[in-house]
Amino acid sequence: MPFCNSATMEMHLAEISQAVAQGAHAVLLMDQAGWHSSAKLDVPDNITIVLFPSRSPELNPVENVWQFMRDNWLSNRVFTCHDDIVDHCCEAWNKLVDRPWTIMSIGMRDWAYRS
Repeated sequence: MPFCNSATMEMHLAEISQAVAQGAHAVLLMDQAGWHSSAKLDVPDNITIVLFPSRSPELNPVENVWQFMRDNWLSNRVFTCHDDIVDHCCEAWNKLVDRPWTIMSIGMRDWAYRS
């Protein structure tokens, strides 16, 4: 999607809703981005959104994805222009996408699997 806003979030939720098995219910954990928590957001009946507490990046695994990309492909550089930044970010993202096991290991949370 070209934008992060409530309209695109609703389209995303509609896609997720269609993938939820009949009779099941999805719970989505999200940060408190405005488009995740807007009162105007139309959330399908088979989805519940649970928002992370404010200022708690340790609960959001995607924060570690960005850190991994910075540590491995995006830091210690001088970018020549906006397009150069976008190109390097796209290249880093594509490298990461080619490594699904890396993504899984970055996103794991030991506390989520404790008994």
